[in-house]
Amino acid sequence: MKFKAIIFDMDGTIINSENLWSESSLHMLKVKGKVKEDKECKKILSELKGASLYTTCAFIKMTYNTLESVEELIQQKEDFVFKNFASLVSFIDGFEQFHHKISKQGMRSAIATNATLSTLEYTTKHFPLSKFFNEHIYCIDHVNKKPKPEPDVFLYAADMIDMQPQECVVIEDSAHGIAAAKAAGMFCIGINTGKNKQALSQADIIVEHYDEIDLEKL
Repeated sequence: MKFKAIIFDMDGTIINSENLWSESSLHMLKVKGKVKEDKECKKILSELKGASLYTTCAFIKMTYNTLESVEELIQQKEDFVFKNFASLVSFIDGFEQFHHKISKQGMRSAIATNATLSTLEYTTKHFPLSKFFNEHIYCIDHVNKKPKPEPDVFLYAADMIDMQPQECVVIEDSAHGIAAAKAAGMFCIGINTGKNKQALSQADIIVEHYDEIDLEKL
């Protein structure tokens, strides 16, 4: 294998929390933006998929001129998600087995997510991510809040595990994340957990499940 490390996105790639974040955005569009048309909501949600919490809330603040600040909107979105997090979120099917496989082969790994540090801290209370990644769990607060599609969080994660970008594979589930991985100069696998292959079109390969990733061909 020419690749020596795999860097994972988190929401929608390791844990199935993406739907909860989408529901929180939908709730905010309807309550704060007074958006009533389902078609318009779907279009906006599609454009925001994979965007950082700050980017999403800044969009809502700017577009709908809400009374709340961006920071207050972020808190409201987090509260909405965390209320149902423990009961509804689980590991993506196949992730644990796949990570065990790459560990046996001596590949390094890390998380590089658009999540905030507060979201990350809450997530790690419910999921033993350190069991898989030790301390190598990074978010946009580690890179001056520069979100994907900027490559900063992927480059930072690679540096922290002592790898060059060209030695890393990224696994992503969103267009923003794939764009960031490619901008970082990394090979990218798009995993279609969101059932929208078109959004993954810029990935080097697309898979439906972790079982389809053939390490021998990487």
